[in-house]
Amino acid sequence: MASVNYRELGAKYPQLNTELDHLIQQFNAFDLEGEGAIDQSEVMTVARGLKQFPMDKIQGALQSLRKNDEGKVPFDEYLGAIAKLKEAKLAATAAAATPGGTPQKKIIIKGTTQNTTHTINEDEQAQFVNHINAALARDPHVGDRVPIDPHGMAVFDECRDGLVLAKLINHAVPDTIDERALNVGKRLNPFKMTENGNVVINSAKAIGCSVVNVGAQDLIDGVEYLILGLIWQIIKIGLLSRIDIKLHPELYRLLEDGESLESFLALPADQILLRWANYHLKKVQCPVELTNFSTDIRDSVVYTYLLHALHPGTCSKAPLHIGDLHERAEAVIGNAARIGAAAFVTPKAIVEANPKLNLAFVANLFNMYPGLEKLSESELASLDDALFSSEGDRESRAFALWMNSLGVDPFVNNIFQDLRDGLVLLQVMDTVSPGIVDWRKINKAPVTSKFKRVENCNAVIVLGKSPAFRFTLVGIQGLDLVDGSRLTLGLVWQLMRAHMLATLRAASKSAGRDLSEDDLIKWANATVAKGVGARGGSIGGFKDPAVRSGVFFIDVINGLRPGTVDYALVTDGHSDDDARLNAKYAISMARKLGATIFVLPEDIMEGRQRLLLTFIGSLMALDN
Repeated sequence: MASVNYRELGAKYPQLNTELDHLIQQFNAFDLEGEGAIDQSEVMTVARGLKQFPMDKIQGALQSLRKNDEGKVPFDEYLGAIAKLKEAKLAATAAAATPGGTPQKKIIIKGTTQNTTHTINEDEQAQFVNHINAALARDPHVGDRVPIDPHGMAVFDECRDGLVLAKLINHAVPDTIDERALNVGKRLNPFKMTENGNVVINSAKAIGCSVVNVGAQDLIDGVEYLILGLIWQIIKIGLLSRIDIKLHPELYRLLEDGESLESFLALPADQILLRWANYHLKKVQCPVELTNFSTDIRDSVVYTYLLHALHPGTCSKAPLHIGDLHERAEAVIGNAARIGAAAFVTPKAIVEANPKLNLAFVANLFNMYPGLEKLSESELASLDDALFSSEGDRESRAFALWMNSLGVDPFVNNIFQDLRDGLVLLQVMDTVSPGIVDWRKINKAPVTSKFKRVENCNAVIVLGKSPAFRFTLVGIQGLDLVDGSRLTLGLVWQLMRAHMLATLRAASKSAGRDLSEDDLIKWANATVAKGVGARGGSIGGFKDPAVRSGVFFIDVINGLRPGTVDYALVTDGHSDDDARLNAKYAISMARKLGATIFVLPEDIMEGRQRLLLTFIGSLMALDN
């Protein structure tokens, strides 16, 4: 079967959570010719091999399977059947997990529109608030607000002015927000709360949160389900951000036989986390494999073995001798507490198989005790040669975040892997030039056939060369996108640039007139000239060394919104440290005004022309 987009399948089958890798391996064991389909009898064998569902349930699910023209069951049909089985099992597990079959405690609240309601899981809320309390206890601006009651609704009131969320973002991904740009104080007026909210929303986008249709006003209004969803995304990103081979080169040890480093790096962090857990479980001869963060852990067997593998002298396997699942879970958490790693889970979260809290627990365990053997110098050298260059890596990060900000589905993590079926690129093209894509001619998700992926990507190339875009695509074919070629980077940049210029053109007073990069530079220079107290001067272009100090961007913001910049915080930017401080301040101040910025301070300091153009474009959009 062709390579699979985990994000795409995860979005379509959320109930499968992190089992996709295991399910695909089981399917591929029969799909020897890579057709993306197998016989119905083989589907039965695969489903039975999962050892998760009773035979009568399997037979019932397989009766409704649709077959292709060759009489075989396509991969998508197979996954859909497993998803239905899984959904039924999770519902039954939740009902049976607590005394009297009582499901997890939930709060039902009204939505923002008429006749809509949303559910808040109280256990998740309590653990997320406990994390906030621990993370921000010593913060100079909000430390006096904690501990927040984990069981009440106080957390939503505390998030209204944006300060708690801004601090949480910086705890998850340090230095994302220059805190000098935040409005602080006991009681902020609505304007200052909105500015802080803008910083939070735009910074959340910059670290990879999906915040489509969420704005500063939602925070001010205390919209519970939106705030809790944002808190979870921030916590999750922070926990998973350290599952990175650049921070932990020893993750190289998790590569399977015959697996390339490129394929390994394309895995989502939660898949790597599963791989890490199974690596340790195998060392201590655990009788089961971890394929998800829900049902596989409810009997606490995996946790008992994993903690014993990481800390054998402190965490025994004694919990295995306890019959009652709740009591066994309590014993496991006792082991975790002895090594200071009991955050996020409760016995209830374990036996009820809460996927969010158990993912957080395992991720926190990795961050505290990775337990992988260090690489030798020769292994490190070969790893360094194989990793992406920092320049391409940073650009691809910014481009992925930009696409996600448009609300594409599925979420883009790696532009070289997640765009290979062409669907996200076509969504972006349809956003930049509405109606340009004839979706009737496009192969829909999931696109498991390589031939159909090439068809979609060829459509991307044809549209890119059309009069609507006029992209420079010399020597690039649809197959290059399917193969995850570095040429993808150039195509996505041209899309991002076209989107920015189209947005500016639509908002411009001279609507309809084509805008160029020179127009953006002229606007920026004119805006600097309007400002009072500007430290620098005009520039000739983004190659100008003057842009690297960060002062030019601060001056643009000063001219755009007089009185916003505190020049007492601005230096000449001659040293690297001073330039970094200026760049951080410029980025956070731009977000405070409402600009969506995906550049990093290093991009300004190194004069990355593409990304600096997007910075100025985002500011110019505010002016228009």
